[in-house]
Order: sequence, then structure tokens, then C-alpha cells
Amino acid sequence: MTLNLLIVLTLIGGWIFSRVFSRIGLPGVLGMIIWGMLMGVFSGGSIPGSLEELSPFLKSMALIVILLRAGLGISVKTLTRVGKTALLMAFLPCIFEGAALMVLLHHFLGFDWFVAGSCAFILAAVSPAVVVPSMLNLQESGLGQDKEVPTIVLAGASLDDVFAITLFSIFLGLSTGADVHISRALLDIPISIFGGILPGIAAGFGLAWYFRTHHEKVRATEKSLLLLGLAILLVDIGEQIHTAALLGVMTTGFILLERVEHVAHELASKLKKIWIFAEIILFVLIGLSVDLQVAWHAGLKGLLIIAGGLVFRSIGVGLATIGSGLNRKERLFCVIAYLPKATVQAAMGSVPLAAGLAEGELILALAVLAIIFTAPLGLVGIRTLGPKLLNPTSGSGEQIS
Repeated sequence: MTLNLLIVLTLIGGWIFSRVFSRIGLPGVLGMIIWGMLMGVFSGGSIPGSLEELSPFLKSMALIVILLRAGLGISVKTLTRVGKTALLMAFLPCIFEGAALMVLLHHFLGFDWFVAGSCAFILAAVSPAVVVPSMLNLQESGLGQDKEVPTIVLAGASLDDVFAITLFSIFLGLSTGADVHISRALLDIPISIFGGILPGIAAGFGLAWYFRTHHEKVRATEKSLLLLGLAILLVDIGEQIHTAALLGVMTTGFILLERVEHVAHELASKLKKIWIFAEIILFVLIGLSVDLQVAWHAGLKGLLIIAGGLVFRSIGVGLATIGSGLNRKERLFCVIAYLPKATVQAAMGSVPLAAGLAEGELILALAVLAIIFTAPLGLVGIRTLGPKLLNPTSGSGEQIS
């Protein structure tokens, strides 16, 4: 199968499956994921190597688009109001789920504690690729806006991965015998966050100045290209120096909304159109990365372990939302919105195997199984229960897609 044919099948097939699933009342992105899985099955492993090289950039590009859209929709007033709850949502659910998974993996699969920890925090990461666009759809529909429920979930999920990946790196180093300084590694969490945010602030202020002084001379499409180009550069630099660059991308959008609101609305409109293309690419590639045969090796025991972790993640969400002012229905929605996993599991699931861990193949199987189980569960839950659990804002007319 040539790369050109694969790209055509990705775009056209992903679009068709999205429309079919939407027609039968299921999330369109679920159809895209399933189409990607089917492509992987029917291609018989003949995916061009060039796609494997291009895939990380395409996924990163799609995440950049959706996080810019997220940043362009969060005001200072809103962030101040939800900041405490969003911060708790960023680490409490992850820690609860990761700790529970460590115990379950140790006792039921015989993993030693360090290996169990590395596997647990791969599985514990929520997927911003699934959660963020779902929350933006809810915002556009006016659901939960009275208490900023989508914004709480959106902000928390964007930080959740930083904690999960850092803790995974610590346990992986310990399990492979590397010289790991735990206190220094934990200190890397705030360093990574601020190291990602500060360049985003600088980029936001720089772009805001340029757009304000050249607003009439630069078309909205050109502004979008400039913003995307700078965001890609931020992510590339962040990957080189190991900072949370995607947070910086979202911060850039946040600054633009505060400094040049009229330009921010222009950019948001353009990025919404770009997302139509980027969304298909992202979710079909996530589906394509799923190996059903590998997932089968995890078996029923693996599925029960993942489900047990989700129970404790839900307890963490419940504790994080105490005192937030959310009612029971809204807190239940936060639990459901924090179920989907895909991005980190697809990207990091094979790392322990590549690092030489004897349990690496089983860890990869568990990561794949987590995607298959939780992504549809979370997507359907958000789609079907969101309108029932969240209060609509008067004047909203769009439906969740």
C-alpha cells in the first residue's frame, strides 16, 4: 500500500465512518478510530515506513490545533474561577488510578513494584486528544457553561499527562536499573510545566503586538499560518528540552484572547475549519496504532485491572471536585469525561518493550486494551450523558458532534 493511497483512505474512510456513526447516534470520532483499526487489520501490516515517520508530526499537529482552540476559548476570569478545581483534577485522579493499578498489577500479574509503576502511569494518563475536542463541542453547545464544567475538565486533562509521563519515566528508570534521583525527577514536574508555559506567554505577547499593529495588513488565514508555525516551533523546542510544550501552545491562545480578542475570534474560526481535517488524521492514526492481536494477549484479567484503575480514578475525580460548587450530576459528568485514554497509551505503550523489560509485551497489550475499552466508553458517555447531566446555557443551539 502506497503512502498516497493510505492518506486518501485515511481522509475519505475516516470522514465516511464519522458520518455513519453520527447518523446512528454515536460520536463521529469513534467511527474514525474504528476505521483506523480496520485499516490496520486489512493492510496486513503493510503500512509504509514513511507513514510511521510522519505519524508523530501529524498527531502533534492535530493536538496543536485543538489546544490552540482551547486556549483561544478560555478567559482570565474563567481560569481564575476554575483554577483550584482544575489543578486538583490535574493530579489527584492520576495519582489515585496509578497507585491502584500498581497494586493490581503487582498482585494479579506478578509485576515487581517498579515495573508495575511504569505500566500503571502509562495506563493512568487521560487522553487530551479525546477529551479536549469533546469539551470544546460542549462549550459551543452551551452545556455546563454556567459553572464552566467543560473548562475545568479541559484544563485538568491538559495537565494530567505531565504528571503521568513524569511518574512513568521515574518508574521506568528504576525498573531498568538507571540512576534515577526521585526528588529531582519530581521537581521536574513544575519545571516542565513552567518551562512550557513561559515560552507560550512570550509567543502570545509577541503575536498580540504584531497582530495589533498589523491587523489590517495581515489576512486571517495568514495570521493562522503564523500562529501554527510558531506553535510547531514551540513544541519542537519543548521536545528538545523536555518541557510541557503543549501547555505553552494553549497559553499562547489564552494570551491572544486577552490581548487582541477580535483577532482571537478570527483565529478560532479558522482553526475550527482546520480541525475538520486534523481530527480525521488524529483519530484514524490512533486507531491505526491499535494492534488487536496484541490487545488479545492482555485477556480478561487485563480488562478487569484497567476497570479497577478507572474506579479509583473516579474516586480521585470525586475528591478533586469537593468544594467546587458543582452539583452531583456535574461531578458525575467529570468522572465520565476523565475515562478516555488514547494519546499517551498509543505513544508510550511500546517504550517499556523497547527498553528491554521482560514484561514489555504485556504492558503494550494493556495499553492497547485500555484504548479499545476506555476511548469508546468515554466518548459515548460524554455524548449521551453530557446533555442530561449539564445545564444548558440559554441561547445555545448547536448540538454535540
